[in-house]
Amino acid sequence: RFHPRIARNDAAMPSKAKSLLQKIKRRTWMKFALRGVGGNDNFERLDLAYSIEDPWNMDSPGERARFEATNRIIEREFGPLDSLLELGCGEGHQTLHFASLARQTYGLDVSEKAIERARERVPAGKFAAADIFSQPWLDAGARVDLVTACEVLYYLSDVEATLKRMSELGRNCLVTIFAPAARRVGPHLERIPGLKKDWVWYGGTVWLVCWWRNE
Repeated sequence: RFHPRIARNDAAMPSKAKSLLQKIKRRTWMKFALRGVGGNDNFERLDLAYSIEDPWNMDSPGERARFEATNRIIEREFGPLDSLLELGCGEGHQTLHFASLARQTYGLDVSEKAIERARERVPAGKFAAADIFSQPWLDAGARVDLVTACEVLYYLSDVEATLKRMSELGRNCLVTIFAPAARRVGPHLERIPGLKKDWVWYGGTVWLVCWWRNE
């Protein structure tokens, strides 16, 4: 006897198995690629991570929920933007969301592989394989409306200097961090005058969102 429900489950199995296999491969690869990366500017290993596409699983429902929640905070706090500079833009997944808020988006990442994909994903954006200290667009004294650093501060050796440089380049700044990382990054943020905070949840994952104004 034919059972439609069983037939549908059988048909779905290859797709589920493929998704699970991709997840295992990504986790195995990232465990290898990110050895010794945390807090030490190991840009070569970060570039190595991008030997596969979307190594951070930025196309997942959880990350998309974070992008959307971050956009809502930016809209609420800063309104329409003329310009936005994103530190650690990766392959441009979040840049695509930021592009709906700003007339011009700029993206920085230390991985040339990631930047190539970001240019394909967001053709109207301007991208450079550089860190925030060597960004190519803003001359001395020039500022964008907002500088962001989402899920990137954990990998830098000098968080304090990075936050200072963000404030030099942006009239406003915004940072998101995975909540468990607040122990290391949080003390640097707490020293910023006028710091504001909010939280983003998705399932069992929590991110801290911090922002401040520089003028």
